[in-house]
Amino acid sequence: MTAEAVFSIANTVALAGWLVLILGMRTRWAATVVCGAILPLLFAALYVILLACHWGETNGSFSTLAGVAALFSNPWLLLAGWVHYLAFDLFIGSWEVRDSRAYNIPAWAMAPCLLLTFFFGPAGLLAYFAIRTVRSRNVRIEH
Repeated sequence: MTAEAVFSIANTVALAGWLVLILGMRTRWAATVVCGAILPLLFAALYVILLACHWGETNGSFSTLAGVAALFSNPWLLLAGWVHYLAFDLFIGSWEVRDSRAYNIPAWAMAPCLLLTFFFGPAGLLAYFAIRTVRSRNVRIEH
């Protein structure tokens, strides 16, 4: 299987997970089981496999920007980096949904945050914290 084929499959699975999360955000199983555990852990396993199979195929490193660019010149390691994003963004999106329940943030307010998290990761998290802070008047993370 090619890196491009794995990329396509991973993106399709991630999109399905985000649809489950957004459409089922008020069901406990969507945010907790599917998007909070199963899919991020599957992506994590894929990430570890990709690293185990392809680490050392390039002279890149994490110590400089040029080193990171060299790492990502290998399509398999670039794919590992992408899978890293897929896993963490979905996990953060599921946390946002679970956390929003504690603050009674309505689904209509969560949908844009989740879309931003899906497409732009940290921008969605920032949007969620802005809404959460206005709603709760605090930024504590208690649960």
